[in-house]
Amino acid sequence: MEIKVDFDQCEANGICVGIAPDIFDLDDNDELQVASGPVPAGREEDVRDAIAQCPKVALREQP
Repeated sequence: MEIKVDFDQCEANGICVGIAPDIFDLDDNDELQVASGPVPAGREEDVRDAIAQCPKVALREQP
């Protein structure tokens, strides 16, 4: 599983960071950063929760 971000929609409000801080982060410019590569085994459920809770629907799962 990989994560796709629509940066045109992302408001960098940090909800995803609060749910999965090892996967999502906000940089010094308050821009969303996503860990590179596939989501580690055992973290998929939290990442799916972060995707579902994104208020701007800026995150989606890539198979």
